[in-house]
Order: sequence, then C-alpha cells, then structure tokens
Amino acid sequence: MFRSNAMTADSSSAGDPRRSLELLWGLAPARRRGPRPRLSVEEIAIAAIELADAEGLSALSMRRVADRLKVATMSLYTYVPSKAELIDVMLDRVYGETPKTYGTGAGWRARLEQVARDNWDLYHRHPWMLQVVMHRPVLGPNMIAKFDFELRSIEGESLTDLEMDQVISLISNYVHGAVRSAVEAMQAESRTGLSDAQWWEISGPLLEKVFDPTQFPTAARVGAAAGEAYEAVGDPERAFAFGLERVLDGIEALIARGSA
Repeated sequence: MFRSNAMTADSSSAGDPRRSLELLWGLAPARRRGPRPRLSVEEIAIAAIELADAEGLSALSMRRVADRLKVATMSLYTYVPSKAELIDVMLDRVYGETPKTYGTGAGWRARLEQVARDNWDLYHRHPWMLQVVMHRPVLGPNMIAKFDFELRSIEGESLTDLEMDQVISLISNYVHGAVRSAVEAMQAESRTGLSDAQWWEISGPLLEKVFDPTQFPTAARVGAAAGEAYEAVGDPERAFAFGLERVLDGIEALIARGSA
C-alpha cells in the first residue's frame, strides 16, 4: 500500500522533453555494437512503477530501481537519462492500462461516466500519480491514445472542438480532486494506525461535552445524518459518485444548449 507523510511533487517533463519523447516513441539513437542489452526501458519502468506503487514517489530513485533489478545504478543511465525522464515513461505506461472500448449502445453520459471511473481506478492503483505536476505533460503514445478515446465519448454531441477539450479537462480535474481526498483518507489510517471508527471513539466523547447542538442546529442535524450514513468521518467514494452526477448534469445542460 502507498505510504507517504506528505504529497511531495515531481513534474512531468522536468527533464529533457526531447529525450523523454525519444524514449516514449522509440526514437532513441541506435546502440553501438557490443553485448546485447541486459535490460529494456520497459523493464526499468515496470520496476519503477512497482516501487512507486508500494512506497510512493518520494521513495523513487535510480538507485532503488537498480536495487530492485539487481543491477548497478550507473547501468540504468545507459537506458534512461535520469529520474525525470523515467517518470515520463512511467506515466505513459500506466496510461495504457485504461480500457479503450465503450459498452455497446452506451450514450454519451454513460461513456463519460466510464471515463471518470476508469481514471478514478487508475489513480487508486497508482496513487503516486497525484504527486506528479502535469502542467507540461510529455505526449507519449498511450497518453494520446487515452485522450483520443476520452474525446470520442462526446463526439457528435453538439459541442465545438474546444468545448470537447474543456469537457474532458473538467472530468479529469474533477476526478483528480476527488481521488486526492480518497487517497488522503487512506493515508490517514496508514499513518496514524487508527481507522475512522477508532478515531471517532477517541474524539466523539470529548466533542459531545463541548458541542452545543442548540447553538449550531443545522450542523448538528446534518452531521448526525452524515455520521449515521457513513459510519465514518466521510465517504470519499459516495462523494465522488454524487459530484460526478452533478458534473454530468452540467455537461448535459451544455449539450442541450448547443442542440437547441
């Protein structure tokens, strides 16, 4: 399980974007004659992803990846220039995990919901992705294939090309924020060793002594209803589903306006 006391950030394209693109698209210069390479960029990326999945991006280093592969650290640099380019390769590889087909007869709303849930699942499998700043993403083949697939969820729905791009960005940004809350909730239990129920057993009795429900009646009523429903501080998955429906409602209004 991913463990980290803080979500430190690395950036996509923090290294040499040309080298990253060469690695992603198989454009790296041909190797000179000599012994057959012991490793491949793909094998290095897989080892790096496994490490980041287990311990978070802060644990990722060329040395740790080399240890995992049982090779000398310096040998990795003959395949990947640095950790920065390695992260770009890691990202593109995990982007390839998302499905690229929609259910038969699914309308745009069901397709767009699938896009959101596929991304939700992807972040949960690889929570270290939340630690990568994506302002300047390196456009590898899997990232482009994923973007093309997501755009096709709303193709032909009375939206301009710019609106299509913004709708996918809206879904992506919504999922990113929602899943961050879910991952932070998981980290809280891992970090403290207390489940939400155990945390409330400690906090609840003291709060009951100081909290006056007559002074804050709305908070008391709603808080009691939420606590009974969630049996926890919150329910990130339920909040994600509720918010996604409201986002889709807004997109439906946009499409309706365009077709009117």
